[in-house]
Amino acid sequence: MNVNEPNAERGYIPIADHGLIGNLRTAALGGHFSISPAVPCSTKQNYLPSSNVLRTKFLNEKGVASVTDFLPRQPSSSTARPLLAWLIRRVEVIRGTFPLRVECAPAFDYARAPHQMEIVSDDSIPVAYSATAATSPHKKVLFTSEAAKLSLDLRYIVESTLENVSVPDVQLEALDLTEKGHLGHSVCCDLVLHEGQVVTFVMRIPPEKDMPSAMRPTPQKAEELGVPYENLLMGASQLRPADDPFLAKELLHELLDSTIKYWNSWIRRSTYDGAWKEAVHRSALALKLLIYEPTGAVVASPTFSLPEYIGGTRNWDYRASWIRDSSFTLYALIRLGFTYEANAYMEFILERLRNKNPDGSLSIMYTIHGEKEFPEEELNHLDGHKGSKPVRIGNGAIDHVQLDIYGELMDCIYLSQKFGKPLSYDTWVAVREIVDFVIANCKKPDLSIWEVRNRHRHFTYSKVMMWVAIDRGLRLADKRSLPCPKRNEWLAARDDLYEEIMQKAWNPEKKFFAQSYEDKDVLDSSLMIMPLVFFMTPSDPRFLSTLRQTLLTPERGGLASNGLVYRYDVNKTDDGVGGEEGTFCLCTLWTVEALARAGEYDKGMLAHAVAMFEDFLQYTNHLGLCTEEISAAGEALGNAVQGFTHVTLISAAYNLSRMQERFKKT
Repeated sequence: MNVNEPNAERGYIPIADHGLIGNLRTAALGGHFSISPAVPCSTKQNYLPSSNVLRTKFLNEKGVASVTDFLPRQPSSSTARPLLAWLIRRVEVIRGTFPLRVECAPAFDYARAPHQMEIVSDDSIPVAYSATAATSPHKKVLFTSEAAKLSLDLRYIVESTLENVSVPDVQLEALDLTEKGHLGHSVCCDLVLHEGQVVTFVMRIPPEKDMPSAMRPTPQKAEELGVPYENLLMGASQLRPADDPFLAKELLHELLDSTIKYWNSWIRRSTYDGAWKEAVHRSALALKLLIYEPTGAVVASPTFSLPEYIGGTRNWDYRASWIRDSSFTLYALIRLGFTYEANAYMEFILERLRNKNPDGSLSIMYTIHGEKEFPEEELNHLDGHKGSKPVRIGNGAIDHVQLDIYGELMDCIYLSQKFGKPLSYDTWVAVREIVDFVIANCKKPDLSIWEVRNRHRHFTYSKVMMWVAIDRGLRLADKRSLPCPKRNEWLAARDDLYEEIMQKAWNPEKKFFAQSYEDKDVLDSSLMIMPLVFFMTPSDPRFLSTLRQTLLTPERGGLASNGLVYRYDVNKTDDGVGGEEGTFCLCTLWTVEALARAGEYDKGMLAHAVAMFEDFLQYTNHLGLCTEEISAAGEALGNAVQGFTHVTLISAAYNLSRMQERFKKT
């Protein structure tokens, strides 16, 4: 519970205080569309059970207000209505009286394009639902940006849920925030709502033209025609486009109910029955929001330029589909039984295989539409979160050489063959070409998983994952009895690469696997992946020594701090970026899983893994959502919601549960 004190200055909201809603086309985390209390109060926030519908409560001695946020979804079995791309915010007072301030201040093209704001008549709302119908037309707000070629409108519906309680009055007013950098006027309204009063706001991209006013149903027209108003309304609705129905309270109730049913039905398909089920299912629901349904692509995160260190420069755009992140996401979804999403993503990936680069390579990331261009820009007119500059959109790493991606991809294809649609011959030929490409390039340096921005190196993580790529190609050929003309060459390349890693990545003095062949003194927690991808057994003395070194504090030469793990020590290696960063959630959870697997041979390590995992769960936010990193003071950092973190949370929980069950039987 947090205490809220009204303040004229909006200020920065901590990264961890955000929730996420979405509809598999887009997602919303905030922005300046605020519904905030005008009096001191405490707040509570939660998702409705087994859903991605978000509810916030403001509470004080005189009243309680509830805000329910969602983007509509129809139940999977329903084809009655197209997907409505609406952001819906239902505001209701459920006890006493509560004053609220509503502000809506869109900024077009990242606050680079000017816009116009008009408060105009709203012909999409039946007269019967307007509190001021008798005196003036119902109003809405229209935001138009010719430069951005985009318009938005903000509408509302008022209602009362109790008898003898009138509907609330809403007075929209212009709000001038241009001194804060806005390139057009905004809108606001002050509400004093009483128990039973409801205002529901709807933001959308408006259709080009609403129904002509002459065709708009009114109670007066119904009386003139001698028919019930509801019949007239129903008939008029049939004349409107299906994606632009009349805005009525019945429709909004239906959309909320159907959205809750959609999410409830989806998560019930989970086959997970291990420990920490609530955290696992919340992670699954978060991952589902990162899927772009039309293509099956999975974004790494719906956010951009949130800092990895407050005031620092490590601020990246994650709104693209990384081969690496998405492959691990596929693994997590398959483990939970969500094969439909896995098959959809595989179709996205196979299309990329059919459209490789001229040299036979794949890009490390694609846009959600499968495009290969994602140019990086710096938005110098924006301050960034708590002054963390520069603010970046796009990602220059799209052109990086990161040879590890082929390992993640091949592991993903291999796993999907256990649960998904079998590979066709033509697809298998494309897969063979990927393995051949890896063998031809496995001796080359790259920029690897952390996307360093200076020199290419022989990163150990990339070498391990290239070994995985070749290994999974061989396994696929064997398990599916697929033709493998270069089987002997593949076997020789796999074994040669293994021997090379053991000789060139191992630091015999310090007894750990190094970040790269060149930097033998640098420890890197990405190498916790070794037993997870079956490169080596978790009981191998070399791996155990690396694990133990990783678990030491940085002061003692390790990477662990307060039960969390850094990627590497930024003070010991130049990654071409500079600046500080927090502990990395992904690496923390990989370390947990490595401990769990080692726990098969050492029960003490399993206990350590369980304690470390349960401690990590304390760093998820109040909604169970994860960011990319965590500061030394426990503050959430980096882009949120981070898919990679939720993926590894699911994987760690799955394997910890499996290991615990195994010990119970012995």
